[in-house]
Amino acid sequence: MERKSRFSQWLRRPRSGAGGGTGTGAASEAAREELLLAAAAAGFPLAPAAHPSGYGCSCERIGCPTPGRHPVSFAWQTLATTDAEKVTAWLRGQPEANFVTATGIAHDVLDVPLEAGRQALERLQKAGVETGPVATVAPDRMLFFTATRGTPDDEDEWWPCELDCHPETMDEHPGLRWHCRGSYVLLPPSRLPEESGVAWLQGPERPLPDPLTLLETLTDACAQYAGGRPDHEAAWPIGR
Repeated sequence: MERKSRFSQWLRRPRSGAGGGTGTGAASEAAREELLLAAAAAGFPLAPAAHPSGYGCSCERIGCPTPGRHPVSFAWQTLATTDAEKVTAWLRGQPEANFVTATGIAHDVLDVPLEAGRQALERLQKAGVETGPVATVAPDRMLFFTATRGTPDDEDEWWPCELDCHPETMDEHPGLRWHCRGSYVLLPPSRLPEESGVAWLQGPERPLPDPLTLLETLTDACAQYAGGRPDHEAAWPIGR
């Protein structure tokens, strides 16, 4: 209860800057540690990620297509952990690093356009549906954290989608993306280029809902969002 109370107090603090003031320049190191350790304590496996550096990415890849949005190591799935000591060592050893959480282990993430997410969140809350942890990725995405399907017995029915594993495919498939086994998303308070970032709307202390309780509403909202775009065919939600 004490951790939940401190987390709620942090969310209510005034913050400055685009993206909810999620960067290390806006939040103190102590607050950054508290946010990420709270996510680990909630069961979200963490791994270090790249961060914006100058006009590019800390990975130093020339022309990195996703600066600050990808894990540091190719072994991020193996490295991902909820161990507080290991996470704290990463935080203090890599003070500018963003962090990803590996999906399909303890949770999945339904990743939708921001406007569609806002519409769906309002509808779900009015209907009394538990929406669980929710984060925004400025300027244009919203993440709904849910319970995971894990590894179903019928692998023909369920499989990881490469489109959901790689952020560089976002422009080609901007509708609904279901991050499950083999994928990841950035966690607050990650920083992104142009002073944008990742911020919690509803923190990780909330219970994870069944994804199927959110899916229909999110899919409908994405379809309405897609219909209002000139490239609506490309924006149609991805299904499984």
